Amino acid sequence: MHRLLHPVNAKLDDHLPADHKLSQIYRVGAGLTGLLLVAFGILGLTHHIGFFDIGGDTVLALNTNGALSILSICIGGLLFVGMVIGGTFASTLNIGLGLAFIASGFVNLALLDTKLNFLAFRIPNVLFSFVVGVMLMWFGMYGRVGSALPHDNPYWRARHPEAAAREGRGAAVPLHGERRAA
Repeated sequence: MHRLLHPVNAKLDDHLPADHKLSQIYRVGAGLTGLLLVAFGILGLTHHIGFFDIGGDTVLALNTNGALSILSICIGGLLFVGMVIGGTFASTLNIGLGLAFIASGFVNLALLDTKLNFLAFRIPNVLFSFVVGVMLMWFGMYGRVGSALPHDNPYWRARHPEAAAREGRGAAVPLHGERRAA
């Protein structure tokens, strides 16, 4: 029963070595997305739009208001923190914020043309939210999940400790049903 509930021996938040090359991908993803959001937020604030103005104004082909601009700057700043810290924190942050962006896209899609649309979303904003969400999730999950991770990957090693130990000793990893030569 335990094997059914926990099919792998690792959690998604297992620690990545600080100098691992995957950390750079997580950092770049967080940094570039954070830069994009901060730029959007600052440009939105320079237009002096009302804080909860439902009509909003267009900045970089997206509708915005003061609330969305400040929210964009805050989330961009959070992504910068992830970029500075790096490693597993940046990866997990990218995944979490990616899911939040996708959820935001669905919620704001439902709120279009209602009085509850206090972030002044329009269809391009919804599509942007989906794209940024998928992009952040891709950056966060890169090298962390998949069926063909290389055996030197720390996440593969955490999920397959017996095989990693055999490889660490220099022994070949036998395939299922294969016998080693005596």
